Amino acid sequence: MKIKAVFIDMDGTLLTHDHVISPRNLQVIQHLKQQGVYVFLATGRQMDITVPYHQMLGLKTPMICLNGAAIYESFSLDPLILRTFCLEKTLHDIVVNSPGNVIIHTTHGMYCKELDSVVQSWVQEGHKGPVYVGDLTKIRCGNVLKYSVMARSLDRSLDQVIQHKNDIIRWQDGIEIGPKDVSKWTGIQYVMNKYRLTKHEVIAIGDGPNDMEMLKEAGTGVAMGNAGNDVKAVADFIALPCEDDGLADFIEKHILTSFSA
Repeated sequence: MKIKAVFIDMDGTLLTHDHVISPRNLQVIQHLKQQGVYVFLATGRQMDITVPYHQMLGLKTPMICLNGAAIYESFSLDPLILRTFCLEKTLHDIVVNSPGNVIIHTTHGMYCKELDSVVQSWVQEGHKGPVYVGDLTKIRCGNVLKYSVMARSLDRSLDQVIQHKNDIIRWQDGIEIGPKDVSKWTGIQYVMNKYRLTKHEVIAIGDGPNDMEMLKEAGTGVAMGNAGNDVKAVADFIALPCEDDGLADFIEKHILTSFSA
């Protein structure tokens, strides 16, 4: 396969469960770059906790963050694109009163109900704290990029109401709400146009529900072995699990070998 670009999810794909890039993954990505393949990170994370890994890999490509709602230039960190939205007040109040923590990612920072272990780990990774912690019903956020709702028991009847004007992604431990018709794949399309790439020259690799569209639409979609069955069902290939260096194993067998052949 003639591949010019690889778009890689972070959690559950590039990173181990303790948020580390394994030596093998690090080495393989350096080999890809040496072969002239563009490597991009496509993640649900905000920029602050994407940048450290982007720099560790020595990447000079744009970062696709917050499921495609924000794309940032690699050197200046200036936004190339920001796709924002604003939930209606009634719906905002219902969402932020959900059980569990609620995190609102905006163009000017992060708002959350509480400083839980997830948010604390983000602060440690990105060295930047929330701009507000407390009662989110008192906050009217503009320029929102994503809501993260950490609640397993969130009422599914809300889905249809939310989906009328926004996109929703369900996880085992909650939901993500984003701008309508915006995804990692739309972020990839923006980058493909910028780099003059066709979808057949692109591989997307991921493990989560927020990766499904890019796995379906890219020329080659690769699901990690730790992905759910619904994610695997839309992929062209199934890699080994993340903890077994599935990313590196797939790249070694299917991309790097094609250059040396």
